[in-house]
Amino acid sequence: MSSHPRTDSRRTRALKLSGLGAIAVLALTGCSQEVRNGWMPIGDSAPTDNAQQIMDLWVGSWVAALVVGLVAWGLMLWCMVAYRRRKNEVGYPRQVAYHLPLEIFYTIVPIALVVSLFFFSERALTQIIPRHENPDVTIQVIGKQWAWDFNYVDDDVYYSGTQAHLNTDGAEGVEETLPTLYLPVDSDVEVELSSRDVIHSFWVPAFLEKIDMIPNRTNHMSFHTEREGTFQGKCAELCGEYHSEMLFNVEVVSQAEYDSQMQQLRDQGNSGQLGSEYGRNVNEEPEGAIMRDNPVGSSYDSYNEN
Repeated sequence: MSSHPRTDSRRTRALKLSGLGAIAVLALTGCSQEVRNGWMPIGDSAPTDNAQQIMDLWVGSWVAALVVGLVAWGLMLWCMVAYRRRKNEVGYPRQVAYHLPLEIFYTIVPIALVVSLFFFSERALTQIIPRHENPDVTIQVIGKQWAWDFNYVDDDVYYSGTQAHLNTDGAEGVEETLPTLYLPVDSDVEVELSSRDVIHSFWVPAFLEKIDMIPNRTNHMSFHTEREGTFQGKCAELCGEYHSEMLFNVEVVSQAEYDSQMQQLRDQGNSGQLGSEYGRNVNEEPEGAIMRDNPVGSSYDSYNEN
């Protein structure tokens, strides 16, 4: 019995699989920007240099995983097709065991993949973690239940935030009242992170970084701003009853706009720096401090008097 028909059939299947692979590659190259960014929430491009490093690691890891998956799935499908039971065949196929070269291959490849992932992860960390020696801007961010304080160290001004009040009816308008952190574009920024009361976490999803804010400890986040834009931020550590309302915005603006915002804080009398002493959010409305069922929602003075 000739083996040519089976060989031709295998060649045909191989050509079909190659064609499908080529189509998949073409489809991926024509994907949207969101797909090329690995569905990361960064917009059209990375807003910081750290975000670019993280995105490259993320996309590269998924590409490697996809290649491994395609190879594994392809081999499984090939085995199912090539070694399927054919008509008029009886009994078991010839059993093969202790294939030493194949077993060595199965051992070396996973080790190489793990080592490669470790190498690229370590390389990304060494580029992200180091602090700037001479940052253009240094800002101290202090978390508190349930808002944010911003000390602009170089300009010696501050902003004291109050808690957001989410609309129960779903109406818009809350975002304009949120504490806003201003950063100049194309600048080396160092953010000093601390907390007044409990553990919080500084998270700007578009920056692809999240760092905890721990009482009596200062953590740091250093990055270079790449483009202007407005980005949403929030506390990513469950920190109490109104954790969901601990929101803020980050605006990366031109140097002229940044200087203008600093001058506005001076004009408002916000010169100097806020301390990081224990205290909770001052929830002020036109009629005064908000009093809730527990004293945590009241002003500093009201809380301390209790």
